[in-house]
Amino acid sequence: MFKLCSAAVGLFLAVQLVAGKPAGEKYTTKYDNVDLDQILKNDRLFNNYYNCLLDKGKCSPDGQELKNKLPDAIATECKSCSEKQKEGSKKIFKYLIDNKPEQWAELEKKFDPNGTYKAKYQKELSDLKAGKPVKI
Repeated sequence: MFKLCSAAVGLFLAVQLVAGKPAGEKYTTKYDNVDLDQILKNDRLFNNYYNCLLDKGKCSPDGQELKNKLPDAIATECKSCSEKQKEGSKKIFKYLIDNKPEQWAELEKKFDPNGTYKAKYQKELSDLKAGKPVKI
C-alpha cells in the first residue's frame, strides 16, 4: 500500500506474491472502512494481523487481502492504493515505529531482508519518525 510502505516494508504485511492486475487497476476498497485505531489499540487484534503477515497465524479476509497486495504495493510505490489506504499506511507505520519497534524490525527483516526499500525511502522514514508530513 504505499510509497512509505515501500520505505518500511518491514512493516505490517505481505508475501512475495501478488496476482497480476491490469495496468491502472486499483486495489479493492472493500476493506477501507476497517477501524485501524481499534486494531492498533487492541493487542489481540493487532497480534492477529501481525501473525498473519508473518505466516504465524490465520488471516482474516482483510488481513489476507493486505498480505497478498503488499509486495506489489511496495514494489510500485502504492500506485494502485486508494487515498484512504495511503493515509492508513502512514498511521500504521508511525504507530509501529513509535510503539512497537520490535515488531517493526521483525517485519522489515522478513519483507525487506536486504534493506532495499529501507535505503530507497530513508528520507520518508526519517520524516515519519520525526512527525513530519510524508507523501505516500
